[in-house]
Amino acid sequence: MARVPKITNQQILEAARQVFLQQGFGASTLEIAQQAGISEASIFKRFSTKEELFFAAMGIPEKPVWVSELESLSGKGNLKENLINICLQIMEFYREVLPQIVMLRSRGNAFPELGGKEPRPIQDFKALTAFLEYEINQNRLRPCDPQTVAHILLGSLMNYVFLEQISSQQSIKTDVFPIKTYLNSEDRGTEVSAFIQNFVDIIWQGISPIQD
Repeated sequence: MARVPKITNQQILEAARQVFLQQGFGASTLEIAQQAGISEASIFKRFSTKEELFFAAMGIPEKPVWVSELESLSGKGNLKENLINICLQIMEFYREVLPQIVMLRSRGNAFPELGGKEPRPIQDFKALTAFLEYEINQNRLRPCDPQTVAHILLGSLMNYVFLEQISSQQSIKTDVFPIKTYLNSEDRGTEVSAFIQNFVDIIWQGISPIQD
């Protein structure tokens, strides 16, 4: 019978999150191990690389749910409703990760080097651009510049989340992620849904098929 681990993965992630929030990605795994009360080797029995540990600890997914959703929605269903759904998912994604990103950036060496790969936000932007370009080619959107539309969508949603969070009367605690403040309350959810609906309505006027 396999021995029951003396420490859970969640406990390791909590220790790693505390250290990464203080020092950014430059923190050593040895220090994380000491924080968790285990050996450094024990960390790499659970997580293959420091990068994997970092993203798991910070709750930053390798591939956001909304990006995966783009692949399943391409060319299918009601495009305007799809855009509303995608924008809602993008909004929730930024609500969860933006505070961590801002906090980590303030620590200097905040993120791991990506070995020549494009930064995750650029990959996500290109995924949204490709989705819009596909819809244009399918005549489900009128001819337009998909990059410009992608910039408008992502930039506006990110800015909404940024303003929402800096205007919050409650302080953001670094040890509680995802943030559980009034931002996720029922009233706030209703306000956000209304914003997304109005936002997409405005964008749709400029990109909907001419015959629509």
